[in-house]
Amino acid sequence: MFGQGFDSPRLHLKGNVKSVSLFLLDDSPNFTFKSFTMELGIGMFGDLNVRPDGTIQDTGERLKELMEEIKLMDELGIDFYGIGEHHRPEYAVASPEIVLAAAASITKNIKLGSAVSVLSSADPVKLYQDFATLDQLSGGRAELMAGRGSFIESYPLFGYELDDYEALFEEKLSLLTQINQSPRITWKGKFRAALKNQLIVPRAVQDHLNIWIAIGGTPASVVRAAKYGLPVMFAIIGGDPVQFQPLFQYYKDCYQELGHPMDKFQVGVHMHAFFGDDAQQTADAYYPVYSGQMDRIGRSRGWPPYQQRQYQIGRGSNGHLIIGDANQAIDKILYLQEMFGLTRFSAHMDVGGPSHTTLMKSIEIFGTKIAPKVREACKAK
Repeated sequence: MFGQGFDSPRLHLKGNVKSVSLFLLDDSPNFTFKSFTMELGIGMFGDLNVRPDGTIQDTGERLKELMEEIKLMDELGIDFYGIGEHHRPEYAVASPEIVLAAAASITKNIKLGSAVSVLSSADPVKLYQDFATLDQLSGGRAELMAGRGSFIESYPLFGYELDDYEALFEEKLSLLTQINQSPRITWKGKFRAALKNQLIVPRAVQDHLNIWIAIGGTPASVVRAAKYGLPVMFAIIGGDPVQFQPLFQYYKDCYQELGHPMDKFQVGVHMHAFFGDDAQQTADAYYPVYSGQMDRIGRSRGWPPYQQRQYQIGRGSNGHLIIGDANQAIDKILYLQEMFGLTRFSAHMDVGGPSHTTLMKSIEIFGTKIAPKVREACKAK
């Protein structure tokens, strides 16, 4: 729907999912991989708070808040943190690796990754080097999540043409995966200078960097991720999550047919989430923040104004929002895990720039009330 790195716009999903169902060989509605313990983490875009008078929070202030929030996540035992790349005035983070490097110095256990890095407009060599450096700094906790981007600012900013949207990502992903497999690269492509037996250092810890692919809702993206045997994060930020079931199955089928080991299979979802002690009070307080961001993005894309009814439907049992109290969140996360066979769940928690105080409260509830119950339920299966 919006957000740099997820490759499908809001109204794209339904038609694509219907087309995927034509390719399915297995009509079974559910698949679950119980050999994995589901990881629970938090994703953010570094949204700046937009005040009622239209002024925007200072970037430095928000970056300092992010450090406090990530430190709390680590202390609470949350499994991973992801931060997005944006080049727009309402976001604080243009370089996830710099923010994550700062976070590495004040955390001990939490995995630190991008959510996402816009690979299409980046140099895969430099991107690998940056995240390999982060991996070394953090003692092997770095992750890179690559996406194509649904905002377009990075393309002209770094000298690329939108007409090359698909080709850029395909070529750069191919190079990035080769770099991750070997320190010496001989390679030639269309959008970057050739490499001839070039040594690429530093290397990640154990000479391997964890690379995920972020997907919005297209079959082509599923096939691409399966081709490289990479784990996938589906962005479910609109509609009924059950619509994604064919895509999950399609990814599994492609992954298996291409001969990748199922003990390496990983799949996750990224969903807008926010938590408080009282479900209705939390939803009511968060609505103006959330709807404000929907409208800011929507104005540039010709969307109609965001409505309370959309919010209510999204928060329902079949909706794409997890906004409310701990019990509601536990039920929905477990429902999603059972339906999709998830190995990872990411709560996107700062949409619209809620206050630091309420974000810290939401993180605390996720770490102390939601995550323990979800882990307990998953182990009991």
